[in-house]
Amino acid sequence: MSKFKNLYQWLSPPLAGLLMLGFVWFVADPESNMYYPRSQEDRLYTIATVFIFSYILFILFHVIALRYFFNKRKRINAGVEYAIIFISIIPVIASLSLYVTFFINHKSFSLPELIRNCGLVTPIAFIHYLASRNIRANEEYNRQRLQLEKTKSNQLETELKYLRAQYHPHFLFNALNTVYFQINDSNTDAKNTVELLSELLRYQLYIEEKVHISEEINFIKSYIRFQQLRMTKSLIMNIYFDNALGKQKIFPLIFQPFLENAFKYVGGEFQINLEMKLQDKQIIFQIENSLHEPVQATKEPNTGIGIENAKRRLALLYIDRHRLNMEQREKSFFVELIISSDSDEN
Repeated sequence: MSKFKNLYQWLSPPLAGLLMLGFVWFVADPESNMYYPRSQEDRLYTIATVFIFSYILFILFHVIALRYFFNKRKRINAGVEYAIIFISIIPVIASLSLYVTFFINHKSFSLPELIRNCGLVTPIAFIHYLASRNIRANEEYNRQRLQLEKTKSNQLETELKYLRAQYHPHFLFNALNTVYFQINDSNTDAKNTVELLSELLRYQLYIEEKVHISEEINFIKSYIRFQQLRMTKSLIMNIYFDNALGKQKIFPLIFQPFLENAFKYVGGEFQINLEMKLQDKQIIFQIENSLHEPVQATKEPNTGIGIENAKRRLALLYIDRHRLNMEQREKSFFVELIISSDSDEN
């Protein structure tokens, strides 16, 4: 199909040129054939000249006109496009006619003859453009249709992956409910732990695309309480949440990987400092955890699939609207994430 298309593109200009030439030679004046060259040399010269001008029209049509009109983001009206093309063809045909008249047929200028030739040839050239445009439009339509089908296929695949991803938390969520009712009522610590874990899972399962940051802060507080259940009492938590943070909307679970990373690698003085504040319409998230000395090279806090996924999400969701700084200090690991807030959203 591609070979046929390329063959058509390169053969159609001379074929259209021969058709135009035939109209001038045999249709413009069928009785006397006044435009038909008498010598074979002049006929070949005329045909060669027509071929050259045909490829000039080909460049005008395919390289300039079609690429320009089809690549514009805001396409112009079809009637305006046709008018521009029709008017652009006339000077090319007129130049061809004058060249053949003066340099091949060696005749004097005649305005009626020029108008007659242009009137015969210009519609043929315009029809050739319409045919080329129709082929290009069909190609564009097929390309968009294939792109749409590919997009739908990708959406279905993404939806299936999302449903599969939801199945496991749902299963765990229901299993936790079963475990909760099997725990003895006197074991309040275990029941509280299951309730807290269920609350965390519920937030991850039923959150919307964007949430108020107050909801995200509540999730962070619940996550901290849950992590503190398994940590020793020697853990020191310094937490500050700015009261100005409330109605701003963000994508959920943006901060959770950095929080999880802090609990995973905390050591040494066993201290975590967490601060979230609003400054100049920007949400500033800062977390710092102490480290064991020395830090093991195989367990660097700034690596891992969780952190890499967080970076990828930020790059996709907050394009040019976030700054992430992760710094390995002498005795601690520091993360600062600054996000432009969406305070105007309801």
